[in-house]
Amino acid sequence: MKMDPSGRIKELESALRNSGYIPDREILITLFLSLELKKPVLVEGPPGTGKTLLARKTAEALGRDFFRIQCYEGITFEQIVGEWNYQKQLLSLEKSRLGGYEEDVFGEEYFIKRPLLSAFINDKPSLILIDEIDKADEEVESFLLQALGEKQITVNDLGTFDLKNDIMVFLTSNSQRNLLDETRDRCLYLYIDYPSPEREMEIVKAHVPSVPMGILEEAVYFINRVRRLSIIKKPSIRATVDWVKTLMSLGREHIDDETLEETLGVIVKNRSDGDKVRDLLKSGIKEK
Repeated sequence: MKMDPSGRIKELESALRNSGYIPDREILITLFLSLELKKPVLVEGPPGTGKTLLARKTAEALGRDFFRIQCYEGITFEQIVGEWNYQKQLLSLEKSRLGGYEEDVFGEEYFIKRPLLSAFINDKPSLILIDEIDKADEEVESFLLQALGEKQITVNDLGTFDLKNDIMVFLTSNSQRNLLDETRDRCLYLYIDYPSPEREMEIVKAHVPSVPMGILEEAVYFINRVRRLSIIKKPSIRATVDWVKTLMSLGREHIDDETLEETLGVIVKNRSDGDKVRDLLKSGIKEK
């Protein structure tokens, strides 16, 4: 008998928490629906909010093999699916010529499989992350949609490969360009923003269980105020965790001018941003 949806959602939350990821309700429902409806998830949001981490931790929580396509400007079919090992082909042809026999150099042993094809032919349940798809061009985006929709990949001179497992698909975008309407139409949509202070404290606590509540609250509320500044690089969730670890390593129980100056490089990655953060401290650390 199939467990009721609320029970399965609770199991999913427990699995994610055990893997080290603290989800909110929207994330849980989106992942649950992706599994139920067999639909890809398109994740958008500011840099540093854990879009890639969500995919990794979902794979870990569900016991799925993880594959990743890191998109970039100019990425090609070969870099996504695979390419012929020309050096190996030439060596085999030369060997066969000297040996007086013919060698077929268009078999799988001469083909270097890249993430998409590897994920397709994997015999275990898998999760593939197509990271920063907005950096790839529309032709690549269309190819990925077609392959995932048809559950087939055709490689010239090698043949057609059918999807062999129950694959889960994540796509992330930083909105560098508009994605195709078809992409958005096929996917469940999830926007991940910076977490609330309460959830961020829970996230930090999961990574640094021994952190005192006082310094945890000071650090998280200060980071949240920093993110509201007009700065070039807003601190990521990872930066908050690293800062709390740093403060504990230095034995600090309070964030004052000296502490901020000594640890500023953990949360700020730009000189002008640093000046704005210093000014913020003067207005008081305890403001929320």
